[in-house]
Amino acid sequence: MSNDAIEQGLAKASDTKMVEVGRGVLAHTGQLLKDALFSDGTPAMLVADERTWAAAGERVNKELATAGVTVLDPMIFPGTPALYASYEHCVAIRETLTTNGARGVAIGSGTLNDLTKLASGELKRPYAVVGTAASMDGYTGFGAPMSQNGVKTTMPCPAPAAVVFDLDVAAKAPKVMTASGYGDLSAKIPGGADWILSDAIGIDPIDPLAWELVQGGVRDALSNPKELAAGQPDAYRGLVSGLLRSGLAMQVYRGTRPASGAEHYFSHIWELSHLGVELDPPLSHGFKVAIGTLAMSAFYERFLARDLTTLDVDEAVSKWAPWDVVETDIRNRFSGALADNAVKQTKVKYVDPEGLRKRLETFIGVWPELRTKVEAQLLPARELQSMLREAGAPAVPEDIGIDAKRVQETFPLAMYYRSRYTVLDVAREAGWFDSLVGEVFEAGGLWT
Repeated sequence: MSNDAIEQGLAKASDTKMVEVGRGVLAHTGQLLKDALFSDGTPAMLVADERTWAAAGERVNKELATAGVTVLDPMIFPGTPALYASYEHCVAIRETLTTNGARGVAIGSGTLNDLTKLASGELKRPYAVVGTAASMDGYTGFGAPMSQNGVKTTMPCPAPAAVVFDLDVAAKAPKVMTASGYGDLSAKIPGGADWILSDAIGIDPIDPLAWELVQGGVRDALSNPKELAAGQPDAYRGLVSGLLRSGLAMQVYRGTRPASGAEHYFSHIWELSHLGVELDPPLSHGFKVAIGTLAMSAFYERFLARDLTTLDVDEAVSKWAPWDVVETDIRNRFSGALADNAVKQTKVKYVDPEGLRKRLETFIGVWPELRTKVEAQLLPARELQSMLREAGAPAVPEDIGIDAKRVQETFPLAMYYRSRYTVLDVAREAGWFDSLVGEVFEAGGLWT
């Protein structure tokens, strides 16, 4: 994985110092991991499930031993039903690592990586991951989404010290996992546009390296959907690299802004309602993100069809809702602790009428050039829909068990859900939000 941006990313990443991607690299995993993590004689313990053990774990175990690393008995979870990211599993891994004094090596994708990541983080020990599926961008990301006492939260913990990814292994993974990774990576298109808008008014300045890590490879990574669906190993290089670059960008930036925008909040909200958890495997994050990505791509098209320079700022300011009205609307849409959080998050980005005037006038002053940048960042919604379909990812709401009305109802929730500034906020501040959402779902639109 030699690329100037990636090398710079590794140099500035907080945790990850070695990434190796390629065909046949599993044969070199022993020496790679020994050099990166086990040169001091600390033993290794692999954490896998029955499927990932068969896909790569047994080979990695053998290669580590051949390289002279002390390899302890692995922890192998059942392959069926799918392992869930429950904190009790993290505790089991942590207690075993505590007892045997080993460093963990996760063999798998999202859940196994997150469990080993958090267990290792709580012990303040570095760990490594050998990826088995191009299913998400969290391999090189910090933090671990975890379920505890019925609530899912992202718990802080360092990213892996080393990542090894054999493209031949990735190509043999279940196609649904590759499609999930493709959906997750597609989000970088509208997510990048959101960052451009936020940067333009000084809320979240773009970090050049973090931007290049994500956006410099994303179009290449998305360019071979049919080949990915067909399981051609060489086609996986771009997708795997794109996902790993995204995680490195989050380490460089120390936040998720480079990798996500409003499209991710659709997924988060549906996850909070337990959409698809009864399935085996459960409906993936990347599948829900794919529909959020298409929703936001369609919204951007309607937004860019209007000319912001013609906006009547006085009228927009006069119609700006005072905070108590906004808070009431939020509490009518959310309930309980989620409402409290949405109020807190939205308050961060809310401005008074004078602040709104300044924000809108700033946008209008730079809009011709800014609009060109945003348009260049995006892909047409129907083109992206076709690419997702070719990759085997969801392309219509029904593919994830919902309908267009559910997506439409999620738009205001996504706007309020987090403090991150996105095009949804620009539209609300301009007084266009409701009408633009309505336009997305008019006859002849993406899903009608």
